[in-house]
Amino acid sequence: MKTDTIARSHAIDAIDELLDPAPLRLETGLERLPDGRLLVAVRTDLHGCSGKMFDWWFTFFETTQHIAWWHPHDHVAHQGWDTNWKRGESYIGASIRAVESLGDIPPVQAVLKFHDPSVLFDPARLDDARARGDVSAAVYARIGFGERASLDEHGDPLDGQMVHLARDTPYGAVLRSRFYLGQSGGTPVPDEFGFGLMRHCYNEFTYLSRFLPSVYYGEHANGESAPLPW
Repeated sequence: MKTDTIARSHAIDAIDELLDPAPLRLETGLERLPDGRLLVAVRTDLHGCSGKMFDWWFTFFETTQHIAWWHPHDHVAHQGWDTNWKRGESYIGASIRAVESLGDIPPVQAVLKFHDPSVLFDPARLDDARARGDVSAAVYARIGFGERASLDEHGDPLDGQMVHLARDTPYGAVLRSRFYLGQSGGTPVPDEFGFGLMRHCYNEFTYLSRFLPSVYYGEHANGESAPLPW
């Protein structure tokens, strides 16, 4: 059991099921949860990538050009990381602000604060999944939308939560993404927004997979040398 009160306030029922690579009832789609929140699920194949590359990306991108590579259509502006972000080292505890659209949905400002995924998942089960190779990267953030996104006393956005779990395979990484929206109450998040986010997520990580290996090896990330095609 998690004892941290902040973690408890953001608890998600059955979240540890995502650590099992077996197919789930919902891999890509929408679900309206009993409390009114909207769950958006997306599965993306990252051909030629690894969990280490995926995790490293969050310590690398820091400009509008970088996020335009990531999604040439929807990503509008990178507005900066806070001082907790350490380039090439760590993004845990850091917050980022950016402007992005969701296809036909006009651009909106977003704020994300990243946390160690062990505050969301059962730490022992997460460690076991990593040891088995069922998880090669885990990225977790609390998210908010709008110029005046609601934040708690710790600077955590209150609108929702986001988690990405990567698993390495012989051909690349499989990415499971989940968004839990409408956490702060008020008017329920419409399905239209969820479908826009689903398409956005699939597209941005498909775009990412096309160039991530080249950038990763070009930056000599984690000291790895690029394999030679010939």
